[in-house]
Amino acid sequence: MTARAIFWAACAACALQAQSKNPQDLGVGKILVAPRGSVDPLFAESVVLLVRYNPTDALGLMVNKRSNVAVNDALKEFAAAAKHSEPVFVGGPVELDTVFAMVHAPHAPEGAATVAGNIHFIAGRASLEKALRAAPANAENLRVYIGYCGWGPRQLDSEVRRGGWYIFSRGEDIAFDAAPERLWQKLVDRAEGRSALLQRPLIP
Repeated sequence: MTARAIFWAACAACALQAQSKNPQDLGVGKILVAPRGSVDPLFAESVVLLVRYNPTDALGLMVNKRSNVAVNDALKEFAAAAKHSEPVFVGGPVELDTVFAMVHAPHAPEGAATVAGNIHFIAGRASLEKALRAAPANAENLRVYIGYCGWGPRQLDSEVRRGGWYIFSRGEDIAFDAAPERLWQKLVDRAEGRSALLQRPLIP
């Protein structure tokens, strides 16, 4: 094998680690990226972090849908939210009256579940109150979500098999991206680049 062939083979191997379309790669902490032309408008151009995945159901939060509504406006019933003027994220189309949060911290806050590395998921009201109280105003390590993405038994696996999602690893690097509005474009370009790379012939 020539140097050029070795180079392209190595690039293909690295790209394979970046994303897949195999349901066996699903799991907590993985990132789902909707392909271009998604048939479901509710998930078009979305990037979803899986915070729960098991044989009976799956739950995820869109991490790239930042709204124009401030946390203190959306969560008026939470006393600890008063100092938080950062925007709420739309976590998904299901139950938009439901509130969740994610925290980026070395240790999981009380009542939180670790999703990936230093990313922790908060679902309970008491835990959310404590997280809001502990975080400074305009905190960069706390994000609040309204609504979520939900799937029934093996429903998500079926969607992946039909080509409905790309699966990315390393959700910790993606969940708190500083420019969420550009996140989908960046990831779908990477996924399509990987596909093109694998189709490129290895010329000796």
